[in-house]
Amino acid sequence: MFLLPSLVGIGIFLFLPFGETIRRSFTNPLGTQFLGLKNYQSIFANDAFLLAVANTVKFILVCIPLLLAISLLFALMIRKILPKGKKLQTACLLPMAIPVASISLLWKALFTQNGILNTLLAFWGVPEISFLDSSAAFGVLVGTYLWRNIGYDMILWLAGLDAIPASMYEAAEVDGANGWQIFWKITLPNLPSTMGLIAILSILNTFKVYREAYLVAGNYPDDSIYLLQHLFNNWFSSLDLGRLSAAAVVVALVLLLVILPFLKMLREGSE
Repeated sequence: MFLLPSLVGIGIFLFLPFGETIRRSFTNPLGTQFLGLKNYQSIFANDAFLLAVANTVKFILVCIPLLLAISLLFALMIRKILPKGKKLQTACLLPMAIPVASISLLWKALFTQNGILNTLLAFWGVPEISFLDSSAAFGVLVGTYLWRNIGYDMILWLAGLDAIPASMYEAAEVDGANGWQIFWKITLPNLPSTMGLIAILSILNTFKVYREAYLVAGNYPDDSIYLLQHLFNNWFSSLDLGRLSAAAVVVALVLLLVILPFLKMLREGSE
């Protein structure tokens, strides 16, 4: 009975709309004529869709390992310097508090052709770099994602580290284990559930970086940062709902397959 209101809300606002999306993926844009698999065939033959998929997969494969490794390193460092690490822990969360609009202004101030970075490069005799209108835009987007999410993931790692009994570390030190052995034999094996949770949240957060890219570069940015979110926004603007629905279903299924192993880690770690 306590769960019923939430379940009803999820059914109305999540499952019913997604069911309608699945139905529209087999129909014309108005949803009145059944087209079979034509919308699915159309998206896989669409160059913009293939480009967006390739960029999104590349972005996830680059960002997620870097984010997990760097945020875990930060968490381990902060545990070493406690209690002074508390202030650093708070400072690492500040990027999440900065509004997206402010970040887009920061991007423009730093990375435009007449921006701060190019001014510094010119001072050192380095040729001007078009950070937002070339392949360098991908690196800027990766850096922004890491900058905004490292602090959040670090807090989650710290929660997982705090759950490891101190007696295990004490016993390892008595047995003469060094720091590297303690990390591989005690710390890492006790973090599968935390790792699964962080990986899932980090993958989902990769789709939120679109806001910064859109505010700076608009609907059609450089090809290196043209993501699925750009494609979906453009198809929605043109009311191409059939292909948009088909692409949404495909992305949802792929995300489910990607997340399932991490859900398994989350369950096994909590048992």
